[in-house]
Amino acid sequence: MIDPEQVDDGSDAFESARPRLFGVAYRMLGSAAEAEDVVQDAWLKWQATDRTSVRSSIAFLTTVTTRLSINVTQSARVRRESYVGPWLPEPIDTRADPALGAENDAAIELAVLVVLERIPARERAAYVLREAFDYPYGQIADILETTDANARQLVTRARKHLADTRREPVDSQDHRRLLDAFLAAAQQGDLESLERILAQDVVSLSDGGGKVDTAARIPVAGRTRVAAFVAAFSSHFWVGAETRFAEVNGKAVVLITRDSVVTTMLTIDASENGIEQVLWVMNPEKLAALSG
Repeated sequence: MIDPEQVDDGSDAFESARPRLFGVAYRMLGSAAEAEDVVQDAWLKWQATDRTSVRSSIAFLTTVTTRLSINVTQSARVRRESYVGPWLPEPIDTRADPALGAENDAAIELAVLVVLERIPARERAAYVLREAFDYPYGQIADILETTDANARQLVTRARKHLADTRREPVDSQDHRRLLDAFLAAAQQGDLESLERILAQDVVSLSDGGGKVDTAARIPVAGRTRVAAFVAAFSSHFWVGAETRFAEVNGKAVVLITRDSVVTTMLTIDASENGIEQVLWVMNPEKLAALSG
C-alpha cells in the first residue's frame, strides 16, 4: 500500500516557482487578481501533467504561465476597451510583497506597464522574460514557439516601442524630489510651481473605473492644462486627507488616505524635461491591498 505522504503531488516544485509565475503574469496583465487566476490555472495544468516526463519544473511552469497570460490578454483588452476612463495597472506594494519574484525590478513600474499594455502580447511576453527574468533568447523562443531570431526581434520591437513612447527616466533620488515638489505645489494650488516642474507635453491620467466622481474620465494633457487642473481642485481635494510615502511597483508614491483607507495613489513618471506623467489610481478595487 502506498503511503499518501510519499506521493509527490508537485506542490513543492510549484510553490518554489510561484513567485516567478506571479511576477511574469502580473507584468503581462497589470492586475494582481488576473495574475493570481493565471497562476491557479497553471497549477491545475501542473496537476494534470505527467510530471515524470518534465525535465525542469520551473521551465515547464513558466512556459505554461506565459502562454496562459498571452491568452488572457485578449479578453483583458476587450474588458479595458469598455473601462470607464483611463485604465492604469493595479499597484502592488513591492517592498512588502515578495510575490513578484523578480531577479530585478525591470518592467514593474506603473509607467512601463502602461506602455506594455499597448503592445502585442507576444512582444510583451518576450520583453518581460528577457528584461525582468534574463531568459536567454533560445528559451524565450521555446516558450513562444518561435525561432531565436524572431524572439530577438520581438524583444527589440518592444524596447523600441518603450523608447519611442517614454523618455529616459530620472533616477530614484530625482524621482522622489520631483514627487515631493509636485505634492507640495498641488496641495497649495501653486500654479507657478506646478508649471515649473511639469514637462511641456505632460499627461495626467486618473483611474477611477467609473466609481469615483473626482477622477477625470479623460486624460489631461499639456503643461498649462495639467497645472490648472491640479490647482483647481486643491481647495477641496486635500481637505481631511492624510498623505504618506510608500514604495509601490518599485517607485516612491504618495498614498492619500481618509479614515485610514487609501483613497488615491499618486505617482509620477519623470525625465530630465520634468514630470512627464501624473498617475492617479482611485479605483477602490485597485487600492484595497494598499489599505491593509
